[in-house]
Parts: sequence; structure tokens; C-alpha cells
Amino acid sequence: MLNLPAPLCRGQRIKPLTILDRFLDLLNGLPDLLLYLSLGVSAFVENVFPPIPGDTITAFGAFLVGTGRLGLAGVFAVTTAGSLLGFMTLFGLGKALGRRFFLDKDYRFFKAEDILKAEAWFRKNGYLLVLLNRFFPGVRSVISVAGGISRLRAWKVGLLALASCGVWNLLWISLGYSLGSNWDVVRGRMGAILARYNAVVLSAGAAVALFLLIRALRRRRSSGRGS
Repeated sequence: MLNLPAPLCRGQRIKPLTILDRFLDLLNGLPDLLLYLSLGVSAFVENVFPPIPGDTITAFGAFLVGTGRLGLAGVFAVTTAGSLLGFMTLFGLGKALGRRFFLDKDYRFFKAEDILKAEAWFRKNGYLLVLLNRFFPGVRSVISVAGGISRLRAWKVGLLALASCGVWNLLWISLGYSLGSNWDVVRGRMGAILARYNAVVLSAGAAVALFLLIRALRRRRSSGRGS
């Protein structure tokens, strides 16, 4: 089982375990075959239900590789397969249900506003967004749905999504493996790295959006003067 914090002395209060801690502790107690299967299912669910912390579970798989419990190739294969299947499931739903369905429903994690933004991105960048989808935390699911709505070719989307999942998972698992066999250290450091990465991505996105807005305003002014 996981090395969870214990009190240093009698009467000391223990920090309550989170649901994720309990889930990971449960995973660690499973036979290896079920553990591999659980990692793959978790990677799938993270794509379909965005609140699920799939990257943390993948990091946990890397930690188990570091301890010698699981093999690197096995963890990479099941997490990549799960991520790809999750992406393609939402892509298929987007293609089958269509644009109007998601705009009318305006789901919490698939907001109409986000769908419209993603559609605009697809008109400009097409398959490039699919290739880079794993590197955009928070909007991966929206990208997969918007890709289906945009009627992109499924075989090409599958290949690009596989490449994206494979590169991201390989980097993430290798990083977790390199940090050692202490889960608290692995989770803490990888959490900090992911938080910084997210901040950089958000800042870059905001800068690009500001640049595009300024350019659009300048073009509008220029066209107004010309007329």
C-alpha cells in the first residue's frame, strides 16, 4: 500500500486523505493486470469527463514504474490507448450529434461558447489542433468534440491524436520515473511542473488572443479610413 502520512506523536492530527489519495491507494493494492487495466480506464475517463485528474493517475503509473512494480512499456501502452480511445469517443459523439446539439445543451464542460471558439480555431488551424491537443490542458475534450463537429477525417484525426497522446504520455511518464520512488515527492514536483506549464500555456494563449484582437481592430480602422 502507499506510504501515507502518519502522526509523529500521540494525539497529533492527521491531514484528511483526499478521494484521489484513497483511489490511488486502492489501485496500488490491485494485482498487476488489474492495475494496468485501471490505468488505461482512468486515462479514458479523464478524456470523457474533464474533472478527472488523468495526468495525476498517469504520474502514479510512472511512480510504480520507478518502484519496479510495473513496466515502462506497459504503463505507456495502456495510458496512451486509454487517452486515444477517450479522444476518439468524444470525436465520434461530436460527429454523430452535430453542432446544434452541443450549442443547445450548453453543457458545463462543453459550453457553447467554448465549442464556438474551438470551431473558429479549427477553421484556421485544422488538424494542427488535434496534433497538439494533449498539450492544451483544460480544452482537450472540447477540441475532440469540435473536431467531430467540424467533420474532420476520422483516420487522420486518429493518427494525429495517437501521436499527441504518445508524446505527452512518454514525456510525463519519463519525468515521473526520473523523480524517484517517493510518491509524495513525485506528486508534489510533477504537480508544480504542471501548474507552471499551465500558467505558461494560458499566458501564451492570452498573448496570442490580444495580438489577434489588436490586429483585427487595426484592420477594421484601416478599412474604415479607406472607405
